[in-house]
Amino acid sequence: MSGATRKEHVAIRGMHCAACSTRIEKVLSATGGIRHAAVNLATESMEVEWEADRLTLDDITAIVKGMGFELVKPANELTLTLALGGMTCASCAARIEKVVGALPGVRSMQVNLATESGTVVFDPEVVTQRAVREAIERIGFKATVAVAGRSEMERQQAEAMARLAAMKKRLIPAFAFAMLLLILSMGEMLGMPLPGWLAPHHAPFTFALTQFLLVLPIMWSGRNFYLIGFPALFRRAPNMDSLIAIGTGAAFVYSTWNLIEIGLGLDAMARVMDLYFESAGVLIALVSLGKYLESRSRVRTSDAIRQLMELSPDEATLLRNGEQVAIPVEEIEPGDLLLVRPGERVPVDGTVVKGHSSVDESMLTGESLPVSKKEGDRVVGATLNKNGVLQVRAEKVGQDTMLARIIRLVREAQGSKAPIANLADRISLYFVPTVIVLAIVAGLAWYFIGQAGFTFALRIFIAVLVIACPCAMGLATPTSIMVGTGRGAQLGVLVKSGEALEMAQKVNAVVFDKTGTLTYGRPELTDLRLVASGMNEQQVLALVATAERASEHPLAEAVVNAAREKGLMLPEATGFEAVTGRGIRATVDGRMVLTGNREFMAESGVAGLDAAADAIAAGFAASGKTALYCAADGKLMALLAIADRLKPEVPATVKALERMGIKVFMLTGDHAVTARAIASQAGISEVIAQVLPEHKAEKVASLQAQGLRVAMVGDGINDAPALAKADVGIAMGTGIDVAIESGDIVLMKGHLSGLLAALALSRATMRNIKQNLFWAFIYNIIGIPVAAGVLHLFGGPTLNPMIAGGAMAMSSVSVVTNALRLRFFVPPAAPWVTEPCLPESC
Repeated sequence: MSGATRKEHVAIRGMHCAACSTRIEKVLSATGGIRHAAVNLATESMEVEWEADRLTLDDITAIVKGMGFELVKPANELTLTLALGGMTCASCAARIEKVVGALPGVRSMQVNLATESGTVVFDPEVVTQRAVREAIERIGFKATVAVAGRSEMERQQAEAMARLAAMKKRLIPAFAFAMLLLILSMGEMLGMPLPGWLAPHHAPFTFALTQFLLVLPIMWSGRNFYLIGFPALFRRAPNMDSLIAIGTGAAFVYSTWNLIEIGLGLDAMARVMDLYFESAGVLIALVSLGKYLESRSRVRTSDAIRQLMELSPDEATLLRNGEQVAIPVEEIEPGDLLLVRPGERVPVDGTVVKGHSSVDESMLTGESLPVSKKEGDRVVGATLNKNGVLQVRAEKVGQDTMLARIIRLVREAQGSKAPIANLADRISLYFVPTVIVLAIVAGLAWYFIGQAGFTFALRIFIAVLVIACPCAMGLATPTSIMVGTGRGAQLGVLVKSGEALEMAQKVNAVVFDKTGTLTYGRPELTDLRLVASGMNEQQVLALVATAERASEHPLAEAVVNAAREKGLMLPEATGFEAVTGRGIRATVDGRMVLTGNREFMAESGVAGLDAAADAIAAGFAASGKTALYCAADGKLMALLAIADRLKPEVPATVKALERMGIKVFMLTGDHAVTARAIASQAGISEVIAQVLPEHKAEKVASLQAQGLRVAMVGDGINDAPALAKADVGIAMGTGIDVAIESGDIVLMKGHLSGLLAALALSRATMRNIKQNLFWAFIYNIIGIPVAAGVLHLFGGPTLNPMIAGGAMAMSSVSVVTNALRLRFFVPPAAPWVTEPCLPESC
C-alpha cells in the first residue's frame, strides 16, 4: 500500500468544548503523514485521512490519547446474544461452544447453562448470523436471537443514552445539596431566619462547617470538571472544564481557608461573611444542568437517522422448501426468497419474482403516492407494501441496502464541516487561554489599581472564568448541519457534506441537463396525423408498431409502447430490414410498410411527399419533436411525432428559481432548433445546445469563469464530470445508484420540487448557523466585559458568579435548541414559494 491513503470515520470520547475539538484537529493536521483531520464536536466524531505507509490507526489513537482523549476504532465484529434450548448438562454447553467456536470468523462463543443463553462475537464479513444459528440447530439444540448484533452507530447511541442517564443520576443529588447550600448561605438575606445553633452570628464555625459538608457531595458529583479540567491545564491545552475547575476550585480553596481561620478563632465574624461555598456548589450544579440539557438536545439532533433506522423491520418471512420461516432481518442473505404480506415493510433490497402490489416509497423519496410493483420490478428495503402479496428475491442485504447507504451518507454529512465554521474553530483554539489571562488581569487590576478588596477581586476572577463559553461557538455550526442534513433525508434530499450545504445557498446559476432531468428520459409518441384516407389512427398505429417491433431504436420502442398501451394486437412482421440513419421496412399482413425520415421516403419512391406533409413535419420540429414518416405500399399514410416529454413541474420550477434571483440554463446535445423549442416550453431563455457529454464540464467551467456560482442538475449517468466540476452537483435520484456516487446533493425522487427543497433547506440551515454564531459571539463579547466589572466602573452592578455560570450553561443550550428548530423545516409548498420557512415564519 505504499503511497496509498486510508480514510476512517471514528468516534472521539472525552471532548467537552470547542477547544478540545480544535486542539485535536490542530495537532493531528500538523502530524506528518496525516492528510486531513476534521473533528465534529456535536457528533463526537472525527474523519481522518492518512498515508498508510507512514502511519497506522494505532499511531493516531496514541497521539489522540496523549492529548487526553480516546479514539474509538470502528468495530469489525458484532456481538450476538442467543437464547438456547435443549441443553441438559455442562457437556451440551461445551459442545455448542466447541462447534460454534470452530466456525471461521467466530472470535469467541460463551454459553451460560444456568440462564440458557450464549454470547457469540463474530466477523459478519466472514460468517453470517444465520450460519451461527444453523450450526447450533444442526447439533440438536434450539437457538433464537435474544439481542441482535448492533451496528457501530447503534452502539454509539446506546452509549450516549447511558451517559445521559448517568448525568441525570448525578444531577439530582447535586441540585438537592445546592438548594440546601443556597438556602443556608442566603436564607437570612431572604427573610428566612436560621436556628441559633446554625446562625452565622451565634455559631460561625457550625455555619461554615455545614456549608463545607454540603458542598463536598456537589463537588464529588461534578468531579469530572476537575479530573478533566486540571490535567488539560497542565498539558497547556485548557478547555471549558478548566475554566470551571479553576473558578470553583478558587472559591472552594479560599472558603476552606476561611473555615480553618474561623475554627482557630481568627476574626471569625469577618471570615464567616466571606465564604463562597455556595458559589462553587451552585456553579457546579448549574453548569452540570446546562451540560445535561445540551447533551439531551444533541442526542435529539440525530432523531432523523434514528427514525430512518427504525423503518427497517426486525423479522422477515423466508420461503424455503415450500415453508414459511420467520427469521431476523440480519440473517437474510443474497438469493433468499422472501414473502412480503400487505402492511409489512420490505426487509431488504431485491426484485419482485411473483405478485403485484402498490408500495409506499415515501421513506426513500418523500413522494406520498404509492408506486405500482409487479414481476421484474425492483423494491427497496424499508418501503411499505400496501395491498398485495409479493415474493421478493433478496439482492442487497445488511450494509449494502439503499437504506443503510442513505444512513451512512447522512452520518458522513453530519460529521463534515462547513467552511463557515473555520473562524469559530480558530477562535476556540485560543479562547480558553485568553479567558484565563483576562480573568487574572481583571482580578489583579481591581485589587491593585481599583483598590478593591481581595473578596471583590476574587469574585471578578471567578465570574470572568465561568461566564466564558467556547462550547456555544463550537456547537453553532455542527448542530445546525446535523439537524439540517437529517431533515433533508426525511424530505428525500441527501446532502453529502456541510460544504455542499453552505455552497448551495450561494448558488446564483442552475444548469439543467435536459434528458432525464427536465424530461422523462424516454421518447414517447405524442402525435399521429393522417395524410391519406383508407385507414384510421389505430390501424396505422398497429401497422407501424408491428413493423417496428423488431427494431431496437428508441423511437421504435416509443411507437410499440404506445400501441400496447392502447391494447392493440400486433401480429408478426416478416422481411424486416433496418436502414442505418434512414428507417426500417417490413411486411405486415401482406403490405410493405416503411417508417423513417423524409430522405428514406424519397429514396424509396413514396408518393404523397407534398408541401402539406412537410408543413406538418416542420410544425413537429418547431415543438421539439421528431417527425416519423409512415408509408404503406408506396403511399404516405401518416406522420408520427415522438418526443422526450417535458416534466409538468418544469415551467413552475424555472419560474421559482428566477424569482429567487437564480439564472437558469439548459444544457443538451440536441440540435439548436429542437433545444430552443424545448427550452421555450420550459420557460428557459439560456440554451447551450449541441454539447457532447464529454464537453459538458467545459461549459460549466465557462459559466464559472463569468463569476457565477453554478449548480449542475443531472441524472449522474453521462454528466458525472459536469456534476463534479460544478460548485454544487445535484443528482436526480432516478438513476439512484449512480446518482448517490455522483452528486454533492442527491434528490431521491425524479421530481424537481426536490431542487427547490434542497436550495430552501440550504438557505434555512445557513441562516440558522449565522444566528447561532451571532449569539455565541455576542454573548461572549458582552458577557466577559460585564463579568470583568466594566459596568461597575460607571456605577453599575457586578455580575454574581452564580448568575454568570447559569448564563454560560444556558448559552450552549440555546444554540442547540435553535438548531433543533430545523427539524420543523417546511419545504416550499408550491413552486411560487421562494423563501424557506421555519415555524415562526410559515
